[in-house]
Amino acid sequence: MTTEHALPLRALAALLAYPEAETQAAIDEIGAVLRDSRLLTGNDKDRLYPLLRRLAEDELIDLQEAYVSLFDRGRRTSLHLFEHLLGESRDRGAAMVDLMQTYERAGLLMRDGELPDFLPALLEYCSCIDGDGVQDCIADCAHILRPLGEAVMTHRQDYAAVFECVLHIGRQKGLDWTCKPDIEAEDFDADWQEQPAFSPPVNTNTQAVPIEFVARRTNTKEERHG
Repeated sequence: MTTEHALPLRALAALLAYPEAETQAAIDEIGAVLRDSRLLTGNDKDRLYPLLRRLAEDELIDLQEAYVSLFDRGRRTSLHLFEHLLGESRDRGAAMVDLMQTYERAGLLMRDGELPDFLPALLEYCSCIDGDGVQDCIADCAHILRPLGEAVMTHRQDYAAVFECVLHIGRQKGLDWTCKPDIEAEDFDADWQEQPAFSPPVNTNTQAVPIEFVARRTNTKEERHG
């Protein structure tokens, strides 16, 4: 794949990853890659600036606390894409395996404890395939990325800019920047509470779904994945 897609996608993946000292030290380089990208508009780059500045200047512990609060404590802003589609259904396990195998065929191996539906991992994969494949992949999950980015926007507009950039690289419609914060805050405790010890029986004839980011009618309550 050409550098035109690879470097911006890797830079955006780094911005959505859990903040580490190494990432903070590389913010100037990450920012330069994104500023030089012809795939991003001037508005895209302007919207990324507050996040780049905050990641460069704030204390690392504060960045990490803000990240956990935003992405790890609510279903609507989870970066694990299958959580938005499959919840705890057995289809999710099959979809995870299929996605992992897709990565392995591209020569990518997941780090221990990391799930393949984690958005930064998907962006890393996209950085290793050709331009048409990138657009197909982003188009396939745009209906997840857009509402996810808009949910993030109601909490932190600077992180929402990353979702806007991903959608534009995939030649997809961007976010609705008129979104307003929800009147009622999300009930994090209810959202992530433990499931009952005994659940209703499941249909043992359920078949695994193919690895596609296709919307479902309903979602069940989901686990937190650190």
